[in-house]
Amino acid sequence: MKEVNRDILRLAVPSILANITIPLVGIVDTAIVGHLSDASAIGGIAIGTMLFDLLYWNFGFLRIGTSGLTAQAYGKGDLKECRKILTQSVTIALMAAIAIWAIQWLFVTVVLAIVPCSEEVASMAREYFYIRIWAAPATLCLFTFKGWFIGMQDTKSPMATDILVNVVNMGASYGLAVYTPLGVSGVAWGTLIAQYSGLVLAGIILASRYSDMSVFRHFDEWKETMRWTEMKRMMHLNGNLFIRSLCFMVVYVGFTSLASRYGDTELAVSSILMKLFMFFSFFVDGFAYAGEALVGKAFGERQKDKTHSTTGVHAVVRSLFVWSIGVGLVFTVLYAFRGDECMALMTSDGEVLEAARKYMGWLIAMPIISTLAFMWDGIYVGATAGVQIRNAMIWAAVGFVALYIATYRFCGPQALYIAYFAHLFARVIYLTIHWRKTYELSEIRK
Repeated sequence: MKEVNRDILRLAVPSILANITIPLVGIVDTAIVGHLSDASAIGGIAIGTMLFDLLYWNFGFLRIGTSGLTAQAYGKGDLKECRKILTQSVTIALMAAIAIWAIQWLFVTVVLAIVPCSEEVASMAREYFYIRIWAAPATLCLFTFKGWFIGMQDTKSPMATDILVNVVNMGASYGLAVYTPLGVSGVAWGTLIAQYSGLVLAGIILASRYSDMSVFRHFDEWKETMRWTEMKRMMHLNGNLFIRSLCFMVVYVGFTSLASRYGDTELAVSSILMKLFMFFSFFVDGFAYAGEALVGKAFGERQKDKTHSTTGVHAVVRSLFVWSIGVGLVFTVLYAFRGDECMALMTSDGEVLEAARKYMGWLIAMPIISTLAFMWDGIYVGATAGVQIRNAMIWAAVGFVALYIATYRFCGPQALYIAYFAHLFARVIYLTIHWRKTYELSEIRK
């Protein structure tokens, strides 16, 4: 068990450190724009960023699917399969980037027609979007490289690329916006430069640390790798994960949209609560990434008749839950005793803080139930159980919508949180019930 716990920390800690740098980018971008221009520019950058969140969220399968498949191939000791997965994933990422370029005008037009904003904000959002969209190949390929590195039991490499991207983003955005005639649009150019900087670093890491994995050294395999029979498993898994992403959109976009119906104060409260939730998720996600890598590796080892090793699937799963629940308990205690102070860090508006207190119970309960959902997600990704992950999120989205419809007339804004927790419970219950069957099916395939 000591070996398992050591492996979990070795994989989780770099991911946590990288995740902590993520919120700094948004803070710096907002500060730059806020000091250079007016409210319409701040709103334009916010809407432009939202456009990319909506767009790229649906391509999360590039990281998730690559991670699980690679971890299993690594566990089997099949480096040729690891190389094949990387080649397939990068090819899919580049094809997706070309598709995004093709639909960019239609996408922006449709979203801005739905999202209420002034013409000045919309104009700035378009300018931001039409610059940053040219980073699509780098952004999507970085999804792939991150998943592949994690599958190879390496979270230091994605940590290095994430930190570089975020640091370059902050530095380039500031330099271009403040010291060049680009002004506010320099923020978009800074992000574009940062994405390609990260891709270059990922390529350097691949060439130096994984020199035998480059497609250029095995170009004769490329044609074989691209055959439908070879791509079928990845495409099937990615299709299920894409549906899962759409269901996530129903919950998270729905939560924010519904919160706006209750006025600016309730919208601000919901935003603060979700930010505190996301801060917690930066930590537990590190253990979920470790789960993808170690569970996938353990499943791969079982296919080599190493079922009874100390790093077997059950041992890994038990240790992962111990660590993740421990993290959840720490944040539960933090929010229980310092919840008011945590909220005060987000705003000094007395009306918002007063309104937020009636939701304190939800904030305290959130870490424990959500850590179970996140951890099961990581475990199932490692098991490449795409159907179960998809079905769990479908039921979760249905639960969110159903509970809100059933309670909003009687509970007002509280119905939002009832519905949100219902979606978490649905994920946990479904994935818990189906774990044994998922494990047994993998035993049959062994």
